[in-house]
Amino acid sequence: MSANRKTSELPVAGVIIDWLLDSSMPSIRYLTLRQLLGRTETDHDVRDSRQEIMRSGPVPAILAHQTEAGNWSDERSYYTPKYVSTHWSMLLLTELAADGGDSCLRRGAEYMLSATEDELGEALSAESHGLCCFWGNLLRYAIHCGFQDDARVHHVVRYLVADGQDAGWRCAHNGDLACAWGCARALWGLAAIPSEQRSSRVQETIQQGIAWLLEDRRLIEADYPTSGRVHRLWSRLNFPLFYQADILFVLPLLVELRALDHPDAQPALEWLAGRRRRRGDWRGASPFRQRTWDSLADPQDTDRWVTLHATNVLKETGLAHS
Repeated sequence: MSANRKTSELPVAGVIIDWLLDSSMPSIRYLTLRQLLGRTETDHDVRDSRQEIMRSGPVPAILAHQTEAGNWSDERSYYTPKYVSTHWSMLLLTELAADGGDSCLRRGAEYMLSATEDELGEALSAESHGLCCFWGNLLRYAIHCGFQDDARVHHVVRYLVADGQDAGWRCAHNGDLACAWGCARALWGLAAIPSEQRSSRVQETIQQGIAWLLEDRRLIEADYPTSGRVHRLWSRLNFPLFYQADILFVLPLLVELRALDHPDAQPALEWLAGRRRRRGDWRGASPFRQRTWDSLADPQDTDRWVTLHATNVLKETGLAHS
């Protein structure tokens, strides 16, 4: 086992904790210690695993392809190819709990804020809408890298608030209908703003988004507006996703927004608990495994990622033991 644990601090089955801590991926070990065992940043094992994130595994493998300018080599644009160019790499590094204060990550965030500044300014001037999945993701990693006070980040927040409150998360890529993926990704970005620093408009947008995802529609049925069928990814347990979202993406978001006790989240929580396998873990899917960095290709670690996220959700409800 990669880190010491105390039986008294386990909120879930010890065998699952051991399995997660046995991962070769330091990000999984670090998040298990922090989220499931409740260890603090000063804990010896937490410090070791966090430092190891930057030394081994997928984080240094991804950063090895970054240029001095801050973008990723061999890309056609910051958005293509999916999913190894700058935007997607920064998104992954954030989800992998890479150190946001690291100079490489900050250089990547600076590159993206500079590369999108004119585009965003034009969108704000034209009062256009859509692509809030992109801007929500960018906001998430920009704040992770310490740019929360940057004027360009404030403009991203302004865009997302307008997109939610005035345009209702409508997007041309969803037939100009309100997009559940976009709403979820927008809230994920806004959730990165510390609660005490959220303006009333930001908080209103978050509450509006939660109501739209849970009250106006049903999370399990995914009866959100669409010009086609409900996407098959929605009811699978996926890691990683990029501009997409699924039920397992929304539920940890509700934990972060302290909204998991919303009564309309209960059916999705029971659905998630019912997907658990006999030994207490979950089977994960990696639908873009062949299109992203191969350091994330291990199927067992895909299972670990979704198990980590699912367990972190259910431990908040008491269903982690059921």
